[in-house]
Amino acid sequence: MSSTAAPPVGALERRVALVSGGSRGIGLAVARGLGAAGATVVLLGRAADVAERAADELVAEGLDAVGLSCDVADAAAVAGLPEQLGPLAAVDVLVHSAAIKGESWSKTLRTTPEQWRDVLGTNLDGAFHLTRTFAPGMVARRWGRIVHLSACLGRFTGPGTAGGLAPYRVSKAALNAFTKNLATELGDGHRGVYVDAVCPGHCRTDLGGPDAPRSALQGADTVLWLAVRDPTTGPERTGLLWEDRQVVPW
Repeated sequence: MSSTAAPPVGALERRVALVSGGSRGIGLAVARGLGAAGATVVLLGRAADVAERAADELVAEGLDAVGLSCDVADAAAVAGLPEQLGPLAAVDVLVHSAAIKGESWSKTLRTTPEQWRDVLGTNLDGAFHLTRTFAPGMVARRWGRIVHLSACLGRFTGPGTAGGLAPYRVSKAALNAFTKNLATELGDGHRGVYVDAVCPGHCRTDLGGPDAPRSALQGADTVLWLAVRDPTTGPERTGLLWEDRQVVPW
């Protein structure tokens, strides 16, 4: 079980963090932790009012946050974010938490093309659109942290190929591959940009349900640990899948 230790205060001072799916659940817990570490946090959500309320909640706690509406599956919408963000477009920490589970009965042969596209559009394409938009600035500045929220259901060594929830399982397996490939392309941390995926576990969120064994804060812990990582003190490795601050097999 993760320690859920708070990230160091000031660790992300003068940094900008963007969290997709940041208006609720694990994404909101991540956003709160990043704000507590000193970052200015941009919370993305599909519904503007929900994202804005979540940001207002963090501001009321003394954190620096702004909420924006954006469907990360929409390439044009994501590409337009830098113009909306202005100076905050220089994102240093990118966390892709937005996810759709799909229908519980969605075996491959019962899944419609629309259901397939909806889930993969958010879970996988969203990561691509956000990375394509914000990672070049990280590379130019030689500092960046990219963390993707994966799932145990995307692991080939876990229950990821056990059948059912086909779009969700496949999207998370593909997100794992995307993470590993991107990390390699960006020099496995040698250019100052670290890319990782996290299995947050089964958490009490809208997606995980009220009876899940873990809290959203527990699900956020490893994400925050990676986001504030200092390679001089560890962990130095990147391009990996993490669970409770430990590397797990893909």
